[in-house]
Amino acid sequence: MNLPRKVSVLGSTGSVGVSTLDLFEKAGIEIEIVALTAGRNVDLLADQALRWRPKLAVIGDEALLPRLRARLAGSGIEAAAGAAAIAEAAAADAQWVMAAIVGFAGLEPTLAAARSGAIVALANKESLVCAGPALLRAARLAGGAVIPVDSEHSAIFQVFEAENAQQVSRLILTSSGGPFRGASREEMARATPEQATAHPNFSMGAKISVDSATMMNKGLEVIEAAYLFSMPAERIDVLIHPQQIIHSLVEYADGSTLAQLGPPDMRPPIACAFAWPDRLPWPAPRLDLVKSGPLTFEEPDYERFPALAIAKQALATGGRAPAAMNAANEGAVAAFLDRRIGFLDIARVVAETLERMDGKGLIAGSNEGALDGARLVDATARHVADEVVNGLMARA
Repeated sequence: MNLPRKVSVLGSTGSVGVSTLDLFEKAGIEIEIVALTAGRNVDLLADQALRWRPKLAVIGDEALLPRLRARLAGSGIEAAAGAAAIAEAAAADAQWVMAAIVGFAGLEPTLAAARSGAIVALANKESLVCAGPALLRAARLAGGAVIPVDSEHSAIFQVFEAENAQQVSRLILTSSGGPFRGASREEMARATPEQATAHPNFSMGAKISVDSATMMNKGLEVIEAAYLFSMPAERIDVLIHPQQIIHSLVEYADGSTLAQLGPPDMRPPIACAFAWPDRLPWPAPRLDLVKSGPLTFEEPDYERFPALAIAKQALATGGRAPAAMNAANEGAVAAFLDRRIGFLDIARVVAETLERMDGKGLIAGSNEGALDGARLVDATARHVADEVVNGLMARA
């Protein structure tokens, strides 16, 4: 097995980054960590750096650089800070890069990693949503690859026969339904940030957990799947599967449907991305279908969870609409977590932001541009979303 030896982990202190390093620990493989990066969790980053001895440790918040340097003093590990330093770390000489920085902030370093020719294990939805064609083209031209780590896209990746892509009828992404799967609109209107971040199956960061609660995460994943597998929106469906044992399915023209199953754990898809095209032997959690109980499925409710419909419409609109939607959603989720707006207002903010920008002709045009174009639409959408949030607060 020819495994990569030089590895960088972008977003090493988040849930996916921690799971990545835990996988390396449990698999007992020999790797050289080139770089570890984090946003603000400087103490965990320092602990990881002292354990794994990377050449470079980067903290996003520049005010925390003195603390990082103090923690790493005498270790020989270089410390740096800031967005530019994270992008430089992403472009270092790693063969395999875990791209796990949450949000639009992950786009620049993910592009840098793709342009370096590394294999990019992609856990950052926003990179594909905001600049999918450019990211995939950059990796291809540099001789690298983008391998999805989200459990749903990893599942499709594992059973998708690329050489027979024309025989695929549809992709089916599964969803737990989030913490409000059985809640009424009235109950969701009263939902608190604490309730919205209580995911039933996974321990995730606040932003991703809220996206799961609104089902915007599934909307983002539909857009990801369209880019990753060159599949039109009308051939991508979503199915609620609360047990999260079947991670996604691929339906073929002959009526066969292939599914990938596994326990709700991020480490198996990380292992798949790391060892691809081989398999990594490690003490992985095993799936016991008898103990897992019945597997159930239901259609998503687009009226109770309008974010999913908004995302599908953004994909159908094309151009800069997915990037604008992503920025508006990030702003709306932040406002909800700050208790400035209610839970149901998140989708309202996103929808109104897209409507205002479309009315001004700000989401038309190509999404082929990479960083500069994405930054422009991102900044514009955040500004418009903030205006919408302020309007909702004024009416409250």
